[in-house]
Amino acid sequence: MQKRQLGTSGLQVSAIGFGAMGLSAIYGPPTDTTEAIALLRAAFERGVDFFDTAETYGPYVNEELLGAAVEPFRDQVVIATKFGFEFGANGQRRMNSRPEHVKKVAEEQLKRLRTDHIDLLYQHRVDPNVPIEDVAGAVKDLIAEGKVKYFGLSEASARTVRRAHAVQPVAALQNEYSLWWREPEAEVLPTLQELGIGFVPFSPLGKGFLTGAINQDTSFHSTDMRNAAFPRFSAEARAANQALVDVLGDIASARKVTRAQIALAWLLAQQPWIVPIPGTTKLHRLDENLGAADVRLSAADLSEIDLALASITVVGNRYNEAMERMVDR
Repeated sequence: MQKRQLGTSGLQVSAIGFGAMGLSAIYGPPTDTTEAIALLRAAFERGVDFFDTAETYGPYVNEELLGAAVEPFRDQVVIATKFGFEFGANGQRRMNSRPEHVKKVAEEQLKRLRTDHIDLLYQHRVDPNVPIEDVAGAVKDLIAEGKVKYFGLSEASARTVRRAHAVQPVAALQNEYSLWWREPEAEVLPTLQELGIGFVPFSPLGKGFLTGAINQDTSFHSTDMRNAAFPRFSAEARAANQALVDVLGDIASARKVTRAQIALAWLLAQQPWIVPIPGTTKLHRLDENLGAADVRLSAADLSEIDLALASITVVGNRYNEAMERMVDR
């Protein structure tokens, strides 16, 4: 597995990381713990050294799972996790990035992750009630104490990135980016290039849709958030968006690779400081995803892909109204 550096921070990671969220939450029932640990360790054996989790996945259990999985080789991997919420007894969550809360959460995360430091600590969502300068200052304190190595933001706007970066250098921004969500190209990517910040696209496979494994007839588990939280996964939207998957299939077939590999290789080809973090619960999908690191797309290939997809309009909003309110604009 090739290595990439996240901007000018000095943080070097495998070209493709592993997003662990789906092993515990969001896309249906959690994976059996033994199987999940085996999959995470298989990823490491295949060269992955960048693992992504968050306190809210579960909540808490995903961090515990990752901590148990990588404990035997902790010093050989980069652990990224996130803060920014607090949870009520009824399971409700609300944003909380007050500095005292951030520091309390970090202490709890260290225990769940079975480590004495967090390599990359992201603010999960920008808290409108707490100045980003205060959040950056709290993480700066944690870095000074040796409990955190690098600071990151998630779902943050270019404006917020600049403000945070002025207080504590931001090593990486984690926003959604893929062949069917290209909004970061307008302002975010140029800002990251200017400031020397790495980019970690989440949902690089469009929450599974870009793989071709989902169509209008797919039935999701009752606990799968694609049922209600993501409007572009309605049956009508999936039917309309099949055109994108079909074109992607033609492009992949011509190169004797899969749709997922084209989607990931396309991201890797955008900038050398982009590191996608696809997730999976299946070993064969892990191997497929990692195979994308060996797919080389030329400038002509990238132009062909852009041209082929230019006439396709993706149908459906990315988030429902409640989730959209948590996105920094």
